[in-house]
Amino acid sequence: MTEASLSVRANIGRPISVVELFTIGIGPSSSHTVGPMRAARAFAGSVADRDVARVTATLHGSLALTGRGHATDTAVLVGLSGWEPEKVDPDAVPDIVAGIAGTHRLMLDGERAIDFDPERDLVFDYGFLPGHPNGMTFVATLANGGDVTARYYSIGGGAIAEEGAVASRANVSLPFPFSSGEDMLALAAAQECSIADLERANEAAWRSPEDTDAFLDEVRQAMFDSIARGVRCDGILPGGLQVKRRAKALHTCLMERGPRSDPSAVFDWVSLWALAVNEENAAGGRVVTAPTNGAAGVIPAVLKYYEAFVHGATRAGARDLLLTASAIGSLYKKRASISAAEMGCQGEVGVACSMAAAGLAAALGGTPPQVENAAEIGMEHNLGLTCDPIGGLVQIPCIERNTMGAIKAINAAYLALHGDGSHVVSLDAVIETMRQTGEDMRSKYKETSQGGLAVNVVEC
Repeated sequence: MTEASLSVRANIGRPISVVELFTIGIGPSSSHTVGPMRAARAFAGSVADRDVARVTATLHGSLALTGRGHATDTAVLVGLSGWEPEKVDPDAVPDIVAGIAGTHRLMLDGERAIDFDPERDLVFDYGFLPGHPNGMTFVATLANGGDVTARYYSIGGGAIAEEGAVASRANVSLPFPFSSGEDMLALAAAQECSIADLERANEAAWRSPEDTDAFLDEVRQAMFDSIARGVRCDGILPGGLQVKRRAKALHTCLMERGPRSDPSAVFDWVSLWALAVNEENAAGGRVVTAPTNGAAGVIPAVLKYYEAFVHGATRAGARDLLLTASAIGSLYKKRASISAAEMGCQGEVGVACSMAAAGLAAALGGTPPQVENAAEIGMEHNLGLTCDPIGGLVQIPCIERNTMGAIKAINAAYLALHGDGSHVVSLDAVIETMRQTGEDMRSKYKETSQGGLAVNVVEC
C-alpha cells in the first residue's frame, strides 16, 4: 500500500451505502469542488464557537494545480460561509464569492463576520502532501493570538478525510457484506438472488425499503432534471476556453429528424444525454455525483437509454440499475479509488462506465455472473485512461469522454448478456489492475494539467 492510497485505507471494510455513491451537488468537480466545499464547511463548523479573527486556506497538489479551473477556490469560500453542496443554490454562488472579494469579509459558518481577503488568505501550494494529491490546510487565527489548524483530503466522489482523525465506521451490521466481486457472486448464488437484491437487503440496515426507493427515485429525477436543463441551455461555458454548449442544438436536430430506424439515432440520443449533463456540470449547475462529477453523465445517459429505448422498461428496473451500479461502485471505492488525482480518468469515467454497464445488464435481466462480466468489460477497456483537462477545466476532454463512457457501457452490457457469465478476467482482477495502473501512472497525467492534452493544445 503506497502513501497515496488514503482512499483505500479510508474505505476498506467500511459499509458503503447507495446514498454515498450517489449524492446531489453542484459542478464542476466532485473531488475539486464538492469535497473542498464539504471540508471548508466542516472546518468552519468546528471553529464556529471560537473567537476567530481570521482564516487562511491552503490548497495543495492537484487542488492547487487545477483549482481555479475546477472552482476549488470558489468552493472553499462558499464552504467557509457555511454552505453545503447539496443545499447551496448554484445561481447564488457568484454573488457569495463577489461579496467576499468586494468587502474582504466572510460570514464564517454563516454566523460570524471575519476578515478574509481571497488574494491573501487563499493560498495555492503546488507541492503534493504525502497523504493524498488533493490536500487542504485550514488555519483559524484566534483573537487571543492562538490558532486552530486542520488538514483535510478530498479522496474522490466528494468524500473527505481529516488528517489525524480516526476513520469512522458506520455502526451498522449488513446482512450480506461483501468487499470483492468474488464474495458478491458467492452471496448472490447462496441466496439465489440478484446483486440488486443483495444491495437492497444491505440498505435496509440504514433505512426502510420505502425510504431507499424514495431516495433512488429522487436520484433518478435529479439525473433527468440535469439532462433537461442541459438541453435547454446554450452559450459559452465559463473558464476561458470558449467551449460552446452543444446539447441544445443537438436536441433540436434530433427532434426535427423525428422517428428513424437508423441505428445511429440511438448513439445520438445517448450522446446527447451525456453531453447535457456534463455541460451542466461544467457550468457549475446541479448534478448527481455518480460516482464523481467529472463522470456524472454516464449513468444518467444509460438510465435514460433504458427507459427510452428498452421495451418493457419499468421503474423497478430503473431502481435495480441504480442499486446494482452502487454495488459495483462500492467495490472500486473499497479496493482502489474513484479519485482522478490518484487513478487518472480510469477512476472516474472508467468506474462510471463499469457501474452503468452492470446496472443496465441487471435491468435487462442479466444473471449475477453476467452483471459482473459487464462491469469487468466496462473497466477493462478504460484501463490507463488519463486525466489531462485543458486549463484545469472539466470541459476538454471530459464532456465528450462521458458520451464515450455511456456508449461503451451499453456495449459492455449487451456483450455480457450474449455470454453465460463465464470469462477469463474477473472484476476483482480488473479493479486491482486499475489500482496498479493508477499508482504507476505519472502524476502529470492525474488531474494536474501538466501532461497530455493539457500541454499539447494551445488554450484559446
